[in-house]
Amino acid sequence: MLQVVNLEKTFGGRTLFNEMSFSLTPGERLALIGRNGSGKSTLMRLILGEEHQDAGDIIIPKGYRIGHLSQHLEFKETSILREACRGLPPDRIDEEYKAEIILSGLGFSTEEFELPANTFSGGFQIRVELARVLLSEPNLLLLDEPTNYLDIVSARWLERFLTEWESEIIMISHDRAFLDAVSTHTMIIHRGKARRISGKTQKLYDLLAEEETIHEQTRLNQEKKRKEVEQFVNKFKAKAGTASLAQSRMKMLEKMEISEELAEIPVLDFGFTSTPFFGKSLIEIEEAEFSYPPKIEGGAITKILEDFGLVVRPGDRIGVIGKNGRGKSTLLRVLAGELTASKGSLRTSPHTRIGYFGQTNIQRLSPKLTVEDEVSSANPQHHRTKVRAICGTMMFGGDDGLKKIGVLSGGERSRVLLGKLIAQPSNVLLLDEPTNHLDIESIAALIESLKQYEGAVLLVTHDEFMLRALVSRLVVFSDQGVHLVEGDYDYFLRKEGWGDGETKPSSQTQQEPKTQKPREVVLDRKERARIREERQRRVVPLQKEIAVVERKIVALEMTISQNETGMATESGKGDAIDVFKLAELSRETAAARKQIDQLFEEFSALSLRLKEAENEFSEDGVLAES
Repeated sequence: MLQVVNLEKTFGGRTLFNEMSFSLTPGERLALIGRNGSGKSTLMRLILGEEHQDAGDIIIPKGYRIGHLSQHLEFKETSILREACRGLPPDRIDEEYKAEIILSGLGFSTEEFELPANTFSGGFQIRVELARVLLSEPNLLLLDEPTNYLDIVSARWLERFLTEWESEIIMISHDRAFLDAVSTHTMIIHRGKARRISGKTQKLYDLLAEEETIHEQTRLNQEKKRKEVEQFVNKFKAKAGTASLAQSRMKMLEKMEISEELAEIPVLDFGFTSTPFFGKSLIEIEEAEFSYPPKIEGGAITKILEDFGLVVRPGDRIGVIGKNGRGKSTLLRVLAGELTASKGSLRTSPHTRIGYFGQTNIQRLSPKLTVEDEVSSANPQHHRTKVRAICGTMMFGGDDGLKKIGVLSGGERSRVLLGKLIAQPSNVLLLDEPTNHLDIESIAALIESLKQYEGAVLLVTHDEFMLRALVSRLVVFSDQGVHLVEGDYDYFLRKEGWGDGETKPSSQTQQEPKTQKPREVVLDRKERARIREERQRRVVPLQKEIAVVERKIVALEMTISQNETGMATESGKGDAIDVFKLAELSRETAAARKQIDQLFEEFSALSLRLKEAENEFSEDGVLAES
């Protein structure tokens, strides 16, 4: 299997990772997560040999084949079917049916199999390349954002396909539901180190959060101890009777461990400003029709909307979903006023203020302007201090705000557009795939911000996690046309679904929003009773152990307080000071502090065990679904 040993890599003077080591187990499907710029894609390029590490080894067994989605597409065959078949091993070149199955799953119709790849858009060309890679059946499959160009139906098919993959996979994706559905293990690149566990993303995030909380608490305790020792030394070092004791404490101070304060990690801070609205509807569209003309002479028109109506009300959270190419983005452009319906009416209130994030808007940014210039153009009333503050929340702090748009990556330009939305007060947000260039942490921040936003939101997304977290109404583009669903995403799946044989989300391990109760397995009465007994057996002893540890800590803290009072009293006696009594109190205090440190470690370990045990059960003793 693949092994990575003490890998080190710096880029642009910044250490991406240091002494990284891990190995894949047979059949492991590893979700690779971490903030943008942490080095995830770099690690994949190192494994492929496209870049070279500064130190360490990547050990690849002889004959171990690695497959990946190439960034440089080169098509050689006359049809996408034959292009996909290029991936078949030489001894199975006649298994064309496998290519047909995969192409169908990725959203191609049978009629399209014989069309050349260059007749499709870039997103569909990448799907052809993905089909070729999947058919090659490598020992290790590297996937970097494989769902970026997939609609929900194709992403759900790929989910199921990869879950049955028998070899190893390393995959990067901002789609957390997809990762949790497919992965057996999760690894994060965080603060230049790699941390890998067996389990899903939330488990690893929780573990890191707890470790960093403990680290910070330990650091604060160390600081407090140092200050106490320093005060003691300063107070007694000048007195003849206590100088040796002070000197001893000074040596102890020099040996004390110092934990570094964890550097603050910059995060996107979405703070959309909503302007008040007191009417019943922000936007009303009635009996709307819209079509695109034929792509070729004599061809058929592409009908997007027909007799379509929608009322957008204050506080609405509307998801716009459907397969690619059905017209989701077109609908938002009509609502934004960029396109005009051929029939019907579109009415907006005089007080409606629309903020629009469109897929094509990135190309409209001026390459010659700076980040600050573009953000300022969204609201010229903002003074430069406010503009720079908004740039900072989009991670363009300091001189980064003076960068020209022309030198920015696609993800950075996406952040500029989001900054322009923040700068402009609105009461309707039209968002077309806003998460494409965001990492998991930034998507979580965006979701929370949209929850707090007082205006209405219309959201085009293929991210099922985001749909569940936000929307309460849906506009669905299906084979039969466009229709409204007055319910949330899970309601849609139960009532209609995607026609893929699944009425539930394909990711049973997907994280629910925190406000929802955990799903439960339906059990009979005997089984429930047995599980309650098991819960009592697992949880109650841990609760008792934690209570004992807490009582010990409280008792020791009281001892320390009493000793410190005694030491202060004794120190104030001047020449009558009892040096031996003072030394004894000092020794007792030091021993008590050491015991407290040990007890805190025991407390943290017990708390973690209790949390793991409780996570297996709901409050009424029913086994929670994992």
